[in-house]
Amino acid sequence: MRSKFRNGNLIPVSIRNILYETGEISQFTFRFFKEGILPPYEWGELFRQCYNVGNKSLPLVGITTFIIGLVLTLQSKPTLQLFGAEAWLPAMVGLSIVREIGPMLTALICAGKVGSGIGAELGSMKVTEQIDAMEVSGVNPFKYVVSTRIIACTLMIPVLAILGDIIALCGSYIAVNLHGTLTFRLFFNQVFEHLAFGDIIPSIIKTYFFGFVIGLVGCYKGYFSNKGTQGVGQSANTAVVVSSLLVFIIDLIAVQVSKFFGLI
Repeated sequence: MRSKFRNGNLIPVSIRNILYETGEISQFTFRFFKEGILPPYEWGELFRQCYNVGNKSLPLVGITTFIIGLVLTLQSKPTLQLFGAEAWLPAMVGLSIVREIGPMLTALICAGKVGSGIGAELGSMKVTEQIDAMEVSGVNPFKYVVSTRIIACTLMIPVLAILGDIIALCGSYIAVNLHGTLTFRLFFNQVFEHLAFGDIIPSIIKTYFFGFVIGLVGCYKGYFSNKGTQGVGQSANTAVVVSSLLVFIIDLIAVQVSKFFGLI
């Protein structure tokens, strides 16, 4: 019992650490809105980060979503056949991918790849004192290093999610035609016939929050990295864990908000 409490404090150390880090991340967020979105802008670095986040993540997102669309269709088809509802397969798969599976899968992949990469990159810059060198040379490291990465994640992850949805639907189309014949036009007509703006718009909006959280947590963990090279690995690891957890929390909140407004 004594190991959980210190100095007679009734709040466990683990809880206090979580509350302390929550406060630190909140201050980091306020600083981003205070400094990051005001001119001057680092357009060159922003475009480079958008390329790193988008283009370099697209192959992994594409392969994963294609397989998910393929597997989801193959797993769902026998069940629908038992109830004589095989004709509903394109609509069911389309709704599942667009509403939930596509955005969530893309966000989790980016949390693992982009979040860890940002945490490790900024952690190594902090350990090797590159960030301190920027301050000495008169460059605002927060605006150049942090803001560009957060904005790039916020802009590019929705694009990746949309492309992932399209690729997953193409995988579903291939799975449908493995043991049948359904034209490409008819398949997508059935998909979009049962999709409404209430399905598409909320799923796109929440990906902006996913991207913002992934970039913010990765930058925060890397920017305040310490303990040398060991801290770099720790920053990358915790960035993945925390950002993935926050993605699930945001998705839960998004579902409740959509319910409240009658979108689902």
